[in-house]
Amino acid sequence: MSTLARRAAIPVLLVAAWQLAGQSGLIDAQEFSTPWDTLQAFRQMQADDVLLPSLAVSLARASTGLLLGGGLGLVLGLLVGLTRNAENLLDATFQMIRTLPHLALVPLFLIWFGIGEEAKVALVALGSFFPLYLNTFKAIRGIDPRLMELAHIQSLGRWQLIREIVLPGALPGIMVGLRLSIGTAWISLIVAEQMNANSGIGFLTMQARTFGQTAVIMACLVIYASVGLVADLLVRALEQRSSRWQRSNA
Repeated sequence: MSTLARRAAIPVLLVAAWQLAGQSGLIDAQEFSTPWDTLQAFRQMQADDVLLPSLAVSLARASTGLLLGGGLGLVLGLLVGLTRNAENLLDATFQMIRTLPHLALVPLFLIWFGIGEEAKVALVALGSFFPLYLNTFKAIRGIDPRLMELAHIQSLGRWQLIREIVLPGALPGIMVGLRLSIGTAWISLIVAEQMNANSGIGFLTMQARTFGQTAVIMACLVIYASVGLVADLLVRALEQRSSRWQRSNA
């Protein structure tokens, strides 16, 4: 049995059991839509021309927030990891902010940014900042001190040090941070799209809840899960490619 078949076996069995339970009446299809009803909801959303436009809006929000928050986390993680002065100046503040549940900041974000796109993107950015910041900082501090001493002996410049020592050594930790940031960004988006949104997958979910359309809600959850899985697989593929680059720079 191939690796793909083994990985798909349990999800396929769960979906089949779910469908059988719905058809036999073991679960209430009105409260827990069956896979067939969920598929029909997908078809109806596509026929109504709302599925792909809503997905595009959600992906744009998630990508923008991840780029802003994750990019800033990467840069500041590098800065704090490389210099003790930056750590003394910034890290304590970041750690205090990190302990705040960022989803509980929704009311403040609405006051600060209003009900437009800015509040939604800011929430995603905040959620994606800390995983990359923390993992980048930790990865840099975990680099073998002997490599740093070797760089000092060879009188490497700052950019040479980063390119030839820091990035290859910290790359595995940075990739872990990226995977975590993507997951947190996607979770943050689910909440963000329920803040007076008029578009996106979250908006479809809220509409479906209002009208009691369980199948549409399940379809939206499948979209969230599928996009999250695809994003993680892409990062894992990037991680494998970067590991080859890391070995070539070792």
